[in-house]
Amino acid sequence: MKTVFVKPASVERKWFVIDAEGKVLGRVAAKVASIVRGKNKAIFTPHQEIGDFVVVVNAEKAVISGRKAQQKMYYRHSGYPGGLKAHNYEKVLARHPTAPLENAIKGMLPKGPLGRKLAKNARVYAGAAHPHAAQNPTLIDL
Repeated sequence: MKTVFVKPASVERKWFVIDAEGKVLGRVAAKVASIVRGKNKAIFTPHQEIGDFVVVVNAEKAVISGRKAQQKMYYRHSGYPGGLKAHNYEKVLARHPTAPLENAIKGMLPKGPLGRKLAKNARVYAGAAHPHAAQNPTLIDL
């Protein structure tokens, strides 16, 4: 089987909108990561950026099951001894409403320069308003 090499100029990249209100956070993140990566296209190539752009609205209204709101922890470290900080999902959502969904999407993308570039193609907004109406995005219903 041959590897497909696609010229970046020949790739048609579309814009999509996903409304996360009432949807499971992980399922929304998996769908976004798949579209941003380009896996929904027949010309998918793992090492190229051929995916589409995705705008996620109502990210703060995405749901998680069980007691994850209290039990799921997000960690960060300052780099100094004793600098480990831990916050549960509720605290992170209250402070940064888009952070849990952004972290889930980034975790499902490849690590390295390509993954960081692809993560910028997913735009996450806490409310229903977004500034990308000029791109005429297509609504995706999960």
